[in-house]
Amino acid sequence: MTDAAELRRWLNEEFSSRLATVFETMAGERPAIEMEEIAEIPAEAALRWQQPFSNIPGIFWVAAAEQGWSLAGGHVLQAAGIEERDPVSLKSTYLETVDQALSGIASAIGGRVGREVTCSGGKEWTDAELPSGSEITWAVLHVHLAAETANIAIGIESALLTAMVSASQAEANAPAKIAEAAAAAVAAGGFTAPVNSRTFELLLDVELPVSVSFGRAQVPLKDVLKLTTGSIVELNRSILEPVEVIVNNCVIARGEVVVVEGNFGVRVHQVISRQERLRTLN
Repeated sequence: MTDAAELRRWLNEEFSSRLATVFETMAGERPAIEMEEIAEIPAEAALRWQQPFSNIPGIFWVAAAEQGWSLAGGHVLQAAGIEERDPVSLKSTYLETVDQALSGIASAIGGRVGREVTCSGGKEWTDAELPSGSEITWAVLHVHLAAETANIAIGIESALLTAMVSASQAEANAPAKIAEAAAAAVAAGGFTAPVNSRTFELLLDVELPVSVSFGRAQVPLKDVLKLTTGSIVELNRSILEPVEVIVNNCVIARGEVVVVEGNFGVRVHQVISRQERLRTLN
């Protein structure tokens, strides 16, 4: 049986790993991150982001001082070759980095509790004090970026840990619910055949083409004819947006680009709904 302390350590380590992966994807190099548990949120960490999730109570907090978020945002912008370093650009780039890491955390929590969990309505906390009555455990991540270190604090609300412990206990005490959850997941994914259908099992070995879309562009024919070696075609998606995973001409998921043993891959962050898949059919 999993207890709250173990889950807290797991969440801290999971976020640290996800954050490192985001920096690796966006800046080309995976930073070393050291984690240190602290008693309370650092007073200088004025930029505070609160992230609730769907299908589970509790909030995950991410906080940083200006030195931390400006360094993190500047590191990503520099890697992208963007010279603009005004505070607005630095802040938005940092928050995009945090948002991608939190999306990964949501997916990891969902896998842990056995149901879909997504980020829901995150926002910047502008009050000087944290919400009263909230019990939050804190840790600080020392993110080593080039020759400097960005300190980013993360906080986990006790309600989130309690809900995850309850889900763990329910799974241990009611194995029959696992099959029920699997059936619901199959139905949600758009499959209409029963989980144990032999006809459906025959389809599991069918191979389908899988591709990844970085973006699209519409270019006049006259410009196409001018394309030569070294020409650049601008796509309709920024470097900060997730890529689309396409199966048989249907978008089924979105995620981030990663490198696996020298090859490109995609880490799935979001599996889109059945209705949205229908809308993406070409």
